[in-house]
Amino acid sequence: MNKGYILLAVALGLFVIAYLLWKDFGSYDLSVIRLDGRMAMGIGLAVVCFALQNFGMMWRYLSLTRGFLSWGQVFRVNVLCEFTSAVTPSSVGGSSLIFLYLYKEGMTPGKSTAIMIASLFLDELFLFLCCLLVVCFFPLDTLFGQAAWFTSSIKWLFFLIVGGVGLWTGVLYVALFHKPHWVKAMLLLLFSLPLLRRWKDKIAHVADDLVTGSHEIHSLGLRFWGRPFAATAIAWCSRFAIACALLWAFAAHGNYLLAYARQWILWMISIASPTPGGSGISEYMFRVYYADFLPDVGITLIVALVWRIITYYTYLVAGVFVVPRWLKGKQKGNTPVQSDAGNRC
Repeated sequence: MNKGYILLAVALGLFVIAYLLWKDFGSYDLSVIRLDGRMAMGIGLAVVCFALQNFGMMWRYLSLTRGFLSWGQVFRVNVLCEFTSAVTPSSVGGSSLIFLYLYKEGMTPGKSTAIMIASLFLDELFLFLCCLLVVCFFPLDTLFGQAAWFTSSIKWLFFLIVGGVGLWTGVLYVALFHKPHWVKAMLLLLFSLPLLRRWKDKIAHVADDLVTGSHEIHSLGLRFWGRPFAATAIAWCSRFAIACALLWAFAAHGNYLLAYARQWILWMISIASPTPGGSGISEYMFRVYYADFLPDVGITLIVALVWRIITYYTYLVAGVFVVPRWLKGKQKGNTPVQSDAGNRC
């Protein structure tokens, strides 16, 4: 793993925080911060939500593999996925490499690909449905903040991204449960165009994996999806509750349900960020998006920094310890188990 990506991700986030603090330096009133039991309890609650988020993801991997992996192995897979998301643009993410991490843990290529596709489908489906609920239950002007320029620009970007996620969810659904060969043919036809032809061979491999994964997943039946979907809900709901816990810790005023709903907006917008893990963009958006919840801009930036330390920099630190050991094991040539592993997956 290139250390430059890690340093870039850290530098971008810290630079934006430092710049925003310097920009209005002298106008902050940090005396309103109270280092009391409420702050300690709120930060502690945020850490608990962070733990629940990771538990949900690990439980999902455990459920999708039907016990083939141990808790230690799913912990490693989760850290690797989150670390990859932290050092790559948000549009890339760590989910696209799940199959590689699972394969390294001893699963067959077909099953690894199937679980990767299933994880993507569950994430996209849950995010899409929740974003629709958020839009239905909150007025758009309230949901997108008070700044007119922010509301007008972010609103349309959000709906564009949600539409794309909905379309991608539909493609995954058709590919997994109905007509994987149609999707394969469509991809091959699309990448036969002159501008895309250079990637056709790679897409052909992806399309083959898609067909294999579809057969794997379709054989599991409807009842199988209960636990993975519940785990997905726990993971995402806990992830977005972290910001609300921190707002409460710093005595924010306003509707906390609205603050929670805005987390879904912030996450979807960050998908469009070209920076590693949304660094810089996420910190800036948090400062703008929650300015009406906190009494001082400086406090908002401090909350944004604590939020990113818990939800982002923690994975960078964890990855520094996990990734080298994973790469070392890979270089030693540990051969994954190639058997079907019975009926456990």
